[in-house]
Amino acid sequence: MQVQTQVGPIATTASIAPGTVAAMRSGNLGDVIMSELHGRFYEQAYRGNVFTGGINAVTALSANTIGLTATATPILGLWNNLSNTVNLVLLQASLQMMYNTATTPAPPGALVWAASTSNGGISTGTTPTNVKTLTGSGSQAKYFTPATALTGLTNNLVIFAASDIPTPGSLAYGTIANTSIAPLIGGVQNFDGGLIVPPGGVLALLNTISTTTFSVYGRITWEEVPI
Repeated sequence: MQVQTQVGPIATTASIAPGTVAAMRSGNLGDVIMSELHGRFYEQAYRGNVFTGGINAVTALSANTIGLTATATPILGLWNNLSNTVNLVLLQASLQMMYNTATTPAPPGALVWAASTSNGGISTGTTPTNVKTLTGSGSQAKYFTPATALTGLTNNLVIFAASDIPTPGSLAYGTIANTSIAPLIGGVQNFDGGLIVPPGGVLALLNTISTTTFSVYGRITWEEVPI
């Protein structure tokens, strides 16, 4: 069977009614014409399946933001309870800013992603926001920030990948004057569905050098897909 398309715009004086079969459009070279009706996350956001959570107040890093045990406090983190019936499909993570808060700051090192599996007994975490309703309802997940430990973690975290989000970790600092203007560091990692946290899974964004002289602000966004 040969798929046929219509070259150029569809000749109509009215909107095409829902349920109507419309012709596929193509250019003069037979190339298919496609247009984007909404933003890339709109469909699932409108269905109420997209959630977000993040650092709601600028928070200092600590020795525990590099940890791999139950005392770890991820910069950003997610937990999908072992009893849940969805996959957490990562869409995006970002740090709007990472900045030093001391005149002699200690660099935070690189940012990395770490994971743990088979976790059903974590007692902490925060309820995320549904991006359709702007309420804390509908999610099966919990998210974590530098203020919350992974209390009850069954298996230690294991670092598996570097983050795309930059840090000032490669800089060597001397004493910085209080009047100096230091640049804010931040960035976005677009997963676009390329990373899944299954039931029992924990995902954590960590820094790799212990510091208390840098503070952060950010968020993580994901889709919950029934298994």
